[in-house]
Amino acid sequence: MIASSTNQNKQAGSFKLGIVVGVVLLLVSIFAYQSFNSKQAAPKLDFTNIQGKTLTQQSLQGKVYMVNFWATSCATCIKEMPQMIASYEKYRSQGLEFFAVAMSYDPPNYVLNFTETRKLPFQVVLDHQGKIAQAYGDVKLTPTTFVIDKQGNIVKRYVGEPSFDELNQLLAKELAKS
Repeated sequence: MIASSTNQNKQAGSFKLGIVVGVVLLLVSIFAYQSFNSKQAAPKLDFTNIQGKTLTQQSLQGKVYMVNFWATSCATCIKEMPQMIASYEKYRSQGLEFFAVAMSYDPPNYVLNFTETRKLPFQVVLDHQGKIAQAYGDVKLTPTTFVIDKQGNIVKRYVGEPSFDELNQLLAKELAKS
């Protein structure tokens, strides 16, 4: 009788432990699902381009846009720029906006010279105090590119040169959404 009772206690304990483990796994799964599926809102910032024109957050509502952090001293940034231009040119007629944000350590005269000699067709912004980079998660590595959807959510972050096939597919998909 005592052996039978001890056996039942062990089974009950194992059953309770199984329920606790199951509940913990369920909670972890729910948290992981929400973490990976919740979109992060892009920072609500106005951008002032190198010509002094301010582009407000309000003017970006309902638009897909890219924010590319770069520097004239960054070899990968310089290498990817022709493809960034090509992607922008491909989708600008569909409403794509593009902001090339020069890092705070990049001398303004270098940025201006690069912009003029390469005839960059998109908005070039100087991040004098690093506030834009800070707002986007304290960006330190260049290039870093964000794609923001029409609802103002970050849908993709690329650190380093992106796969331009993937980037262009993502832009086409986001621009096609109503």
